[in-house]
Amino acid sequence: MHLATILLSANGPLITDPTWIFFLVLSIILFAPILLNRLHIPNVVGLIIAGILVGEYGFNLLERDSSFELFGQVGIYYIMFLAGLELDMGSVKKYGRQGMLFGLLTFGVPFVMGFYAGVHLLQLGTLPSLLLSCLLSSHTLVSYPIVGRYGMGRHRSVIISVVATAFATFAALLTLAFVVGMQDPNTSALSWVIFSAKCILYIASVTFIFPRLGRWFLRRNDDSVMQYIFVIALVFLSAALANLAGLEGLLGAFLAGLAINRLIPRTSPLMNRIEFVGHAIFIPYFLIGVGMMIDISVLGSGFTTLWFVLVMVVVATVSKMAAAWLMHLFSPGNRAQFWLMFGLTNAHAAGALAIVMIGSSPEVGLIDSVALNGAIMVILFSCIISSLATNHGARKLALSDTTLDDNQGSYHGKCLVAYSQEDNVDVMTQLAILIRNPYIPDSLMGLSVAFDDDSGEDQVRKGKALLEKAQKTAAAADISMGILCRLSTNVASGILHTIKEYEAGEVIMCLTDRETGMAKFSLGNVINHVLSGSHRELMLVRSIVPPGTLKQIVVVVPEKAEYEVGFYKWLEHLARMGEQIDCRITFHTHPATMKYIKGYMAQKHTNVRTNFVEMNKWSGIRQMAVGMNEDHMLVVVTARPGFISYSRAMDRFPQILSRHFKQTNIMLLYPDQWGDPMEELTIFAPNGRAVTVQPKSFGGWIRLGWRKLLSRKYTLTKKGKKKSSKKIPA
Repeated sequence: MHLATILLSANGPLITDPTWIFFLVLSIILFAPILLNRLHIPNVVGLIIAGILVGEYGFNLLERDSSFELFGQVGIYYIMFLAGLELDMGSVKKYGRQGMLFGLLTFGVPFVMGFYAGVHLLQLGTLPSLLLSCLLSSHTLVSYPIVGRYGMGRHRSVIISVVATAFATFAALLTLAFVVGMQDPNTSALSWVIFSAKCILYIASVTFIFPRLGRWFLRRNDDSVMQYIFVIALVFLSAALANLAGLEGLLGAFLAGLAINRLIPRTSPLMNRIEFVGHAIFIPYFLIGVGMMIDISVLGSGFTTLWFVLVMVVVATVSKMAAAWLMHLFSPGNRAQFWLMFGLTNAHAAGALAIVMIGSSPEVGLIDSVALNGAIMVILFSCIISSLATNHGARKLALSDTTLDDNQGSYHGKCLVAYSQEDNVDVMTQLAILIRNPYIPDSLMGLSVAFDDDSGEDQVRKGKALLEKAQKTAAAADISMGILCRLSTNVASGILHTIKEYEAGEVIMCLTDRETGMAKFSLGNVINHVLSGSHRELMLVRSIVPPGTLKQIVVVVPEKAEYEVGFYKWLEHLARMGEQIDCRITFHTHPATMKYIKGYMAQKHTNVRTNFVEMNKWSGIRQMAVGMNEDHMLVVVTARPGFISYSRAMDRFPQILSRHFKQTNIMLLYPDQWGDPMEELTIFAPNGRAVTVQPKSFGGWIRLGWRKLLSRKYTLTKKGKKKSSKKIPA
């Protein structure tokens, strides 16, 4: 029935049925990388070559219809959006000047060489030569997906290249607007003033409104589909507003990525969904569509066309390489960084297409068919060269920047998350994803403990539901999570046994428990028993908003915290959070401790934005409540009794936090500490209830031992008043 719609005359495409078109495109996306990987050809080049073969100028299997234009437009927006989204804003501030310098070079050198070649080698007029210069000076991050596969998205060279891309593309399109304006007799100085005002208003609106709108939506909607649709809608809204302001939509997509950069952590489920859809469908569609526009036969259409193509391709390649080499001289690095910067800034695609279409339109008429064919061939060769150079540079750089220690990290064991409340499953899982050691396989584990009594079956069923929800959240971020639902006569005992059996390095628990939470100004029996029964790092969390929407992390560090064995471990965890969600970390601590924190952050995490405030007394915590809200997280680093950084003031933390920080995200952090857990003494009140006593000082242990030797009698006291006394057998 459909055979007639599939096979047409020789003048038309062979396949026109939508079902077969989509099947063929998916087959190309699937098999082209597999076949070309054996030839060590990057996927980007393979998809462009496949587009040439199936397009009008190849075997004429498919027509570049509106579907390819639509998906191709989405694809280039996706590339620019991901480039802005994956930028480390801390690194942008650090390398922004170098990026602007490289942007000036990668725009200026091709512009000058292109104008000279247009006037003297191609015998073009002034305005056509200027338009040709705009085409050669702009570039598109076609090979950026290669960087992502090597995990180099936040490398210094990549950040410099992305910033340079934004600058060069904006400068080229602005120059294009100037050239086109010179062709229009109605253009005046007022037109340029209005254009400048629209650009400023657009940029200010996106940078101010989009982050606040995104933070508001992501906090109130946890549905994964709704979050994804919202983010993509912001991208196209920004692109559409850019067009209204007289700019190209790809600049709008890049600006949208920068605007909501800090709301989407790199390892979050939402980020994984955005990357997956883009790399699976939209970006390959764009690359195939680019290939379908390329006509190889123009190389044999005559000497004039061949000369035009040769000059444009050579000038485009040499000028971009010269710009990258000059930047390499100004900012020394290894040869791999040069190849990476050259590869990222050499491809001409979306910007070049926009310039070609505008220049060849009847209203402008600055580019003829010969120049148009030359521009198309520049797109082909530049994309191939760009992909090969980027692949070479990224691979060499990944190998040279990675050591065995970097791969393994310091062994911290599994990150164990103990779930007890359904409302906190997503938040606690996202937090565990942020702090876990990414170099340890299977580093994430979820736990639910149910009482081994008559209600055990019902609790086990609820616990399994919590663990399945957590596992789905982790899987959405492409992270595997082991789960365990166990029965125990005591919840704390179940957690402690799991810590030992699975060698958990850190434990995350919910700070607010429905039965024994902060409302009673205490941590609760479960948390207290886990604290006293294990020396592993314990993080007690009360999160009001998702971690990715935090603006600032305020960390209170006790004096002498640097003497604890887990000092650098918890500092590394907080630094990972700061890197992932790109928020500022403010440390309040003693000057003697501050120098250790500054040294570690300067050596290991230079990209994290940090502030340091001297604090000598714990009483200052109450004053921190002023100005803190749901956008902040207060992290209080404390200690178990009897260790060097412990202070009696730490016992009042639950009461202080519950009274003064009701609308703030809280984390009580107990670091790793040496030795076995402190020994406890269990005595019995007159009503028969067991009470655990733990002396607060070494002298307390001496006095308690002396009493045991003399009278074997123990007295329970509260606030210095005698409550009860009972003889206890030896």
